[in-house]
Amino acid sequence: MAKLVELDEVVTLADQLATSEGPVVLVNVFSIDPKDEDALIKAWAHDAGFMKSQPGYVSTQMHKGLAGSGSYMNYAIWENVESFRNAFTNPEFQARIGQYPESAVVRPHLFSKLAVPGFCVA
Repeated sequence: MAKLVELDEVVTLADQLATSEGPVVLVNVFSIDPKDEDALIKAWAHDAGFMKSQPGYVSTQMHKGLAGSGSYMNYAIWENVESFRNAFTNPEFQARIGQYPESAVVRPHLFSKLAVPGFCVA
């Protein structure tokens, strides 16, 4: 089972789930023992299949650290916090968390797009 660690020491995922913003991007940083890569990808793909079928889901993508790194990062776009919250707290999804390898540490956090003039649009 994966160990959950907050990405932000001040604002927790639970704090974020209590909001009503949208659209949102879930960023989840995974750390594993590199020998557990196949187990991580299998568990994540199983989760991604569930999330893909949920209302408000838009897309997801997994990334792997370079040079033999045991770090992975996925981001998923959701229409709003409520949609993500409903999927994340669904008992079927919660049961899947136990399928991650023992070495897995996960750091999920929600973000919204930021407008930066000349670079980014919200």
